[in-house]
Amino acid sequence: MIAWQFWLIIAGVCLVLEILTVGFLIFWFALAALIVSFLSIFIHSVIAQTAIFIVLSAILIFFTRPLAKKVNKSDNTATNSNRLIGKTAIVKKKIQNHNNGQVKVDGELWTATLSEDCKDSIEEGSTVEIISIDGVKLVVKPSKSTSKV
Repeated sequence: MIAWQFWLIIAGVCLVLEILTVGFLIFWFALAALIVSFLSIFIHSVIAQTAIFIVLSAILIFFTRPLAKKVNKSDNTATNSNRLIGKTAIVKKKIQNHNNGQVKVDGELWTATLSEDCKDSIEEGSTVEIISIDGVKLVVKPSKSTSKV
C-alpha cells in the first residue's frame, strides 16, 4: 500500500468516527491525516510522516477547537412550557391554598396552583408570577404589583 493511500484511509476512518460521536474533536485528526496524505508524496519516511501527523493534529486542536466551540455554542433559550417561567399571568379563576385556579398567560388558559410559601388566596383579576411548572399546572405566587386588571 502506498503511504498517501494509508493516510487517506486514516482520514476517512476519522471522519466516520467524527460522524458517530457527539464531540467535535476527531475531525482535526482527519484533517491532519488528509494533509499528511498529500505531504507523503514528497516525504517518504514513515517516522517523519507520523511526527508531522502528531504535531499537525496538536496544532489544529490547540488553535481551532476554541473557535469551533464558540461557533457551535448551544443556545439555552427556554422553549415550550419552560418559556412561561418568570412571566406574569392574570388570574381568571380564584386560586386558593388547596384548590386549583386558572390563569391566562400569552393568550392561553392554564391550571394554576399556589406556591408552598404562599398562604393567602389570590382573587380573580389579580396578576401573578409563574415560578415553576408541576406537570400540567403552573405554580404561581402573587406578583410584586398585585393590582387587579
